[in-house]
Amino acid sequence: MTAFRRTAKALLSPVEGKLSEILDEHLRMSAAVSASSAEKRSWDRSLPVLAHDLVEAGLDEVEMLIEYQLPLTSKRADVVLAGVDRRTGEDAYVVVELKQWSHARVWGQDEGRVLVECKPGDPQLHPSLQAKGYSDYLLDFLPALADRPDAVHAVAYLHNAARDDVLDLYDLVHDNRTRLFTRTTRGAFIDYLRDRFAPKPGAAAADRLLSKRVGPSKQLLEHAAAEIKHQKAYVLLAEQRLAYEMVLHKVDKARKGDSKSVVVITGGPGSGKSVIAVALLGELSHRGYEVLHATGSRSFTTTMRRHVAKGSSRMKAMFKYFNDFMTAEKNGLDVLICDEAHRIREVSATRFTPASQRTGRPQVDELIDAARVPVFLLDEHQNVRPGEMGTLRQIREHAARKGLDVQHISLDEQFRCGGSRKYEEWVLKLLGLDGGTPERWDGDDNFTVIMADSPHEMEAMLRGHLNSGRSARMTAGFCWPWSDPRNGTLVPDVVIGDWARPWNVRGDRAVGSAPPSALWATLDGGFEQVGCVYTAQGFEYDWNGVILGPDLVYRDGRLVTVRQASRDPALRKRDVSDAQADRLIRNTYKVLLTRGMMGTVLYSVDRETQEFLARLVG
Repeated sequence: MTAFRRTAKALLSPVEGKLSEILDEHLRMSAAVSASSAEKRSWDRSLPVLAHDLVEAGLDEVEMLIEYQLPLTSKRADVVLAGVDRRTGEDAYVVVELKQWSHARVWGQDEGRVLVECKPGDPQLHPSLQAKGYSDYLLDFLPALADRPDAVHAVAYLHNAARDDVLDLYDLVHDNRTRLFTRTTRGAFIDYLRDRFAPKPGAAAADRLLSKRVGPSKQLLEHAAAEIKHQKAYVLLAEQRLAYEMVLHKVDKARKGDSKSVVVITGGPGSGKSVIAVALLGELSHRGYEVLHATGSRSFTTTMRRHVAKGSSRMKAMFKYFNDFMTAEKNGLDVLICDEAHRIREVSATRFTPASQRTGRPQVDELIDAARVPVFLLDEHQNVRPGEMGTLRQIREHAARKGLDVQHISLDEQFRCGGSRKYEEWVLKLLGLDGGTPERWDGDDNFTVIMADSPHEMEAMLRGHLNSGRSARMTAGFCWPWSDPRNGTLVPDVVIGDWARPWNVRGDRAVGSAPPSALWATLDGGFEQVGCVYTAQGFEYDWNGVILGPDLVYRDGRLVTVRQASRDPALRKRDVSDAQADRLIRNTYKVLLTRGMMGTVLYSVDRETQEFLARLVG
């Protein structure tokens, strides 16, 4: 956890220099973040106001933790005030969300969002909810505070606004730990501060906040267990319980023996890896273990937060990313469930990571070290980007260097929730991923493979299944350009003859009826776009359409990859060898071809390849 620390008195000292420049330098050094000009203006205008209020309240030694980074996340609170509780003498904290708004009103479609006069466009999150969310997060992830909910309060301070100009924002302030103040209620804010803090130094309280052990609190674990327990989607089939029980056994053994071990669960699409992961999250939470779920996929994590957490902000915090554990305490968690572990990167650091944090430490080591029992769930044929290294062999090697045993559980031999094991083996041979050669598809009673003569026909087939109540999506190899939206409309970049469709949305916001990138596979509207591997990976739907682009073609008796035909920027890097590119393209199509649980419709833009596939499938 990082923050820029100053007492209110020191912040107002003329020897400090220009505040925004000092803060900008701090963020660049500690978090590799460069502040925008708007953010700098906000610091210069808002922080001195808060500091003056503290001084006027007689609290000039209260510590201001500015741009405080919440544990295990990249989110930052504007300010956390740290001091001494006036009544109890214990540590007391107030999360302050500072806004320069002068006029704002609740958005009619969602009372949790507001329309701001100085920020035309999309509604903003209600500032009181934002501050409350941060304070709740601290209680949920700093176990030392969990038994003292009154230790952390929240304030939204709209210091440029008159109360009447933001009047309906008060309607959502129901919590006695959350308050809203404005320019015309500044006196009440100063009284609030005097009531909250004793006129004593807050340095020790700040020290303790920044050094507290991080992990899910008992209350958060109980909440997670209750949320997951009654969700039928995460009830295990009888045969899946073997993997589930084996993990629980390892966890109990590690606690009783004060030991550490690594568990790897491997399985193809439809084998139930993520169902097992969520069931484990719920059961381990119920048993009081400190457990979190993590992935390396934004789409997958977003969907988990949406469908498992079901709108609960507290539950959403249980779902993390692999690179959230760069500075995690060693064995700070009992269990870390690493879902979609084939997305593990070589290192967590990016070009934005400060030089001081670029240790070169492998990401898999960070994940192994973060918990007493790290659990990895993966499909070894789903590495699709350069730098992904999540395989059973690599995890075993890294565990062995630490003197740790690895318990491997394979789901492929016996477990399958949907789809067809026979079809998956056919795909592996088709793509040459298991050393075999392509074979004729001779059918499966539970799975259908069919060729389409054109993308028009593919779309019509899939739309028919969609209209009959089944889920369906179209995907393609990354062989077409990907334009930014124009005039609020997606560009139909995937052009095949007189058929054209857009790629899925690239960003986090919907474009018209097209859902955000992370929700393409699960929300209505996704069928109208062509999905790429990065949005399809990790998901299954009933019917799957796959367009093979010119990066995978049939020549001289076998399927060959054509690196130059790919538009994937990841394959254009000079440090990616031709052999690596070949494997990544094949893995990409393995992912795309195995999303369907009931059937797959195939079409190739290359005539020779289309004829080859027709001979196998026909």
